[in-house]
Amino acid sequence: MSEPTPRPLREQNREEQRARILDAARTLFAARGFDQVTMAEVANHARVARATVFNYFPSKYALVEAITEEVLAYWHGMLECALADPKSSTPALVRALFDHMGWGIEQTHLFHRGVFREILKIRVGLDESGAAQRVGGAAFALLHRLLERGQERGELTSDLPTADLACAFDALSNGTITAWLFDDTPDSLRERMQRAAEIFLCPVAPGAEATRDEPLPDVAPTHVSVPLPGPAPRRRT
Repeated sequence: MSEPTPRPLREQNREEQRARILDAARTLFAARGFDQVTMAEVANHARVARATVFNYFPSKYALVEAITEEVLAYWHGMLECALADPKSSTPALVRALFDHMGWGIEQTHLFHRGVFREILKIRVGLDESGAAQRVGGAAFALLHRLLERGQERGELTSDLPTADLACAFDALSNGTITAWLFDDTPDSLRERMQRAAEIFLCPVAPGAEATRDEPLPDVAPTHVSVPLPGPAPRRRT
């Protein structure tokens, strides 16, 4: 079996440089929020020229779009894991998705607080977003399939269109996350998301109560990861 052809060094350097710029942007957005960060600061933290940042990302919005694409790719991976699980009940999978979202955002709340409003603009179509919007659309299609499978199994009501269930799922999860991120004295997002899952399931999943003690399946994707922001840079005096 032949060895894979190594990528040209120039291509590797470009990918590493792009990744360094994205990491700098994530770190700065987590520390100070989207509006307060300039492209010059991103360049300085990434140790590249300002023109180099613009070569990869023509605007600050393009940076957020790339970060959003990563976040949505992870969500897409979670839904793939849920669909690949043929044994767990749909209510258990719904609870697991809410729970894992809450846990992940709780770990990186400063980062998400800095960019989540921009992510939501892309997710609901208020801004054109290219690749990120396509990834979000693909994830919504997987959510639709998961809930449709639940209806076919008789675990979710068939009285409502699947698309309406998927929209309600999205609205409830995003609304819960947004309220928590901008709450001055937040409690545990994970606990809020667990309660939100029950709010979603109560009217649409007959017999959901009987599945409450079912162990939560693992929906964390192993093939996709969202790079976390690094330590915030020191401000120059």
